[in-house]
Amino acid sequence: MAIPSQTLKANPHDLLAAERIGELRTTKGTTMLASWYDEQGPAAEVLQVGEVPDPAPGPGEVRVRVAVSGVNPGDTKKRAGWTGSGMPYPRVIPHSDAAGVVDAVGDGVEARRTGQRVWIYGAQSYRPFGTAAQYAVVPADLAVPLPDHVCDDLGASLGIPGITAHRTVFADGPVDGKVVLVNGVLGGVGSLAAQLAAWGGATVIGTVRRATELDRVDPSVVSHVVALDADDPAAEIRAHAPGGVDRIIEVSLSDNADLDNAVAANGATIAAYATRADRTEIPFWTLLFNNVTLRLMGSDDFPTAAKRLAARDLTSAAAAGALTVDVGDRYPLTDIAKAHDRVDAGGRGRVLLTIPR
Repeated sequence: MAIPSQTLKANPHDLLAAERIGELRTTKGTTMLASWYDEQGPAAEVLQVGEVPDPAPGPGEVRVRVAVSGVNPGDTKKRAGWTGSGMPYPRVIPHSDAAGVVDAVGDGVEARRTGQRVWIYGAQSYRPFGTAAQYAVVPADLAVPLPDHVCDDLGASLGIPGITAHRTVFADGPVDGKVVLVNGVLGGVGSLAAQLAAWGGATVIGTVRRATELDRVDPSVVSHVVALDADDPAAEIRAHAPGGVDRIIEVSLSDNADLDNAVAANGATIAAYATRADRTEIPFWTLLFNNVTLRLMGSDDFPTAAKRLAARDLTSAAAAGALTVDVGDRYPLTDIAKAHDRVDAGGRGRVLLTIPR
């Protein structure tokens, strides 16, 4: 069993294996502190913390000294082998999101990028080594310049949730003058989607699960908020959008398909990024006659151009003060297993790892 709270020293065979995984380039003779897993399973059993070779950037890449690593549900699902997915690489350093400083660049990358504050997305998307480490190497365009006045916590929270939120809001064009419904408006993706929609000029309606959560929603972002445990949430939404809503950002299609059907305007889009039931039923014919588009959102596989547009807009919105995140819990790298368990248990706020220098 791995011991996440204890620093381990990898043996030479482990180091050689690490160099082969994903053709990792390393700085000879130097190591960094990182977390990894060599098999899938419960966090406390498979996540290890110890020393591995320092990575070196290859052509078109940058190396980032990580300050804060963001933990997402997708990270814990990969570690657990969710939906039967196997180990994509012999060893994985988890997490795709982070904020930090570029400290080395590879061939073809401008030297002036060294010393630049950045936020990272997609570090462990189809790649073996992510941001749960002192250093992360990524293609240069995945390390996005972070304005000096934007904090690391926000930067480390813009990756998976921010790019997913951007795609759900803007995949079907601008939202200026439109009505956008965000189901699960207090969630990691939902809260950023609401802020981006408001930034884009939309009227935003949000839903929360219980009436006791109504006062947690920012009225400067969400014009109207509705509790799903109300007697008739659809009627409440329709009262604020008599013609129906133009875009629906959906956190649980299996739970909310009937509600979405009841409030969608003709020609509306439902952008669903999650569901509770793997095999989800929808009211097909009424959605069809209402010309509703159902768009399913898998963030790892968004088009490259869409990710770049999202990164640009997220940075602009953050720089303008239009984005905030609710940080729930923060853990040191040595407590990464606790951080994963916290994400799996759910709860309020973003979960972050602080990475030692």
